[in-house]
Amino acid sequence: MDNTMQQAESESPALVEVTNGEDVVEHVPTYDQQFPSLGGGGPPASTTEPPIGRWNKKPPLQSSTITQVFHMPAEERKGLNVEGFGGGEAHKRLDQIMNNTGAKIEMSSAKDKSLTFLLTGKPDTVLKAKREVLVGFQTQANATMNIPKEHHRQLLGKGGMKLQEMEKNTATKITVPKSGDNSELITIVGAKEGIDKAMHEIQIISDEQSKQAFERLEVPKIYHPFIQGAGNENTVKMLAENPGVRINIPPLSVQKDELSIAGEKEGVMAVKDKIMKIWKEMEKKCSTISVEVKKTQHRYIIGPKGNSINEILAETGVFVEMPSNESDSETITLRGPQANLGIALTKVYEKANSVTSMVVECPSWLHKYIIGKKGAGIQKISAELTKVHINFCEDGKIKIDGPPEEAEKAFNEIEGQAKVLMKDTAFVEFKV
Repeated sequence: MDNTMQQAESESPALVEVTNGEDVVEHVPTYDQQFPSLGGGGPPASTTEPPIGRWNKKPPLQSSTITQVFHMPAEERKGLNVEGFGGGEAHKRLDQIMNNTGAKIEMSSAKDKSLTFLLTGKPDTVLKAKREVLVGFQTQANATMNIPKEHHRQLLGKGGMKLQEMEKNTATKITVPKSGDNSELITIVGAKEGIDKAMHEIQIISDEQSKQAFERLEVPKIYHPFIQGAGNENTVKMLAENPGVRINIPPLSVQKDELSIAGEKEGVMAVKDKIMKIWKEMEKKCSTISVEVKKTQHRYIIGPKGNSINEILAETGVFVEMPSNESDSETITLRGPQANLGIALTKVYEKANSVTSMVVECPSWLHKYIIGKKGAGIQKISAELTKVHINFCEDGKIKIDGPPEEAEKAFNEIEGQAKVLMKDTAFVEFKV
């Protein structure tokens, strides 16, 4: 088994990317702010410094190393062997990527067969390593777009620089037909998330060049889920009522407040009015609360392909906003009608607590005794506790994932065996 990440997430502060930029974060009141306790803190201490000479002023210390964490769903990963002792094929590929890029990479596999990667290094090496990991471990999806030939030049930019920048930011490969080729078909290859980002950017560029009606709306990102509706039901209905109109809403991973509408003028204006109506209605009745949930439980709240979040939105009208995979934040934001926030919060906790993770400390050389001959020992536990997933890791840890009650039973059984083995079994290493 590869180096694990779940333990790192639960036992130590997660690492977050350090950049020279400033993040603009929307202020969202927490539960404690919504229902404040008595008392309060004083004003922050002054940070005013006496002026010093220009040449004597010390520059602020900045980290030249960043860390990124990203998650790869089971349905998107290639069939590489990552489980068991060694996971040879996966290890070889990771070693190759680390040698090629100079970045340090750690990988873990979860119960649902999804993968989590932690990349550490200089910003350019981390970016390069992430691309290679996506190519090496993720199934490469592809998509095509029909973009009018006269728009291709704008897409490419001077010397192809705009296209190169888009490929870099989306970790995709975008193929634009050569000028002598009459084809209008643009091909995008990469991970699904990257393809979604690239398609959004390409469509914006094309729509701006179109002779049809084009409207760019500055609608705060927080209202986009309500405009789309659960499972995109609102946008599907708008498009059905206005054939020939295109609505371009950025994916959740793209932090932009803008969306665009293009097509016949009458249809564009009708869709615009509908979007503005939804926005203004939600603006009046939207309330927000924030809660802290362990990072390791976030994927259970999201569900496969975001199904669980869509389910909560459809049932309560409340959207559950999750921090990005790259962020170390454990804060989840619920946004929607005040009367439904409590119901939605209950559903969030139900999904978060549907699976728990536990770790048994046991030297890796003893794992084979717990596994048993031909896996008989661990098969017995798995047969009794069918919803539990057990991973034996090379760092001397045994990870247990499953419903709380079953996970606890498995933990007690394996921990008991481990204690007996550590007490009664000796290990001596010698060189020949």
